[in-house]
Amino acid sequence: MAELQATLNPPTFGRYAEIPPEQFSPQQKEAYDYIVEERGMCPGPYRIWLQNPELLKALTPIGVYYQKKLRISRQEHEIVTNCINGKWATAGYSNHEHEEIAEKAGLPAKKVQALIAGLPTNFEDPRQQVIYEITQTLIASRRVPQGLYQRAVDLLGDAGLTDVTVLIGYFTSVSMTLAVYDVPAGASDYSPYK
Repeated sequence: MAELQATLNPPTFGRYAEIPPEQFSPQQKEAYDYIVEERGMCPGPYRIWLQNPELLKALTPIGVYYQKKLRISRQEHEIVTNCINGKWATAGYSNHEHEEIAEKAGLPAKKVQALIAGLPTNFEDPRQQVIYEITQTLIASRRVPQGLYQRAVDLLGDAGLTDVTVLIGYFTSVSMTLAVYDVPAGASDYSPYK
């Protein structure tokens, strides 16, 4: 059965066979229109989440928040996402996309490469450094010590620290989705969702 399905719908996004737009269910069409209205496109893991329209509609506001309304800078956001990529993203898609985004945001290429490779690095900016340390601590399943917590609250405030913490969880979901479907760099080039 799986072989027949692969023949009918060959993979277009890593292992995932994207649903051609003309085959969307009414709920998928509604969810697709919603993500395009909110984000201007149906990016990366959303294309996979589209198979479950309710999930896509639940996650879209979180993604929009992190693209447009977050309390941390784009560089700080990319420190978190590339740390997550270094931990979880074995698929080339996320690594490639966020390496580019981080460098365009102004992070030094060597630091971005270290984040993705899971190598230690440091940042002169105290906010960037504490975000790096909080992220590395949480993705290593370690307890956040009181001193690190206090530095993070002093530099980011509770709202900023909460933004970082939830971003770690959200982007872990993104990375794991892309890893399960083994989405390679350049996968967008073959998508029916252009």
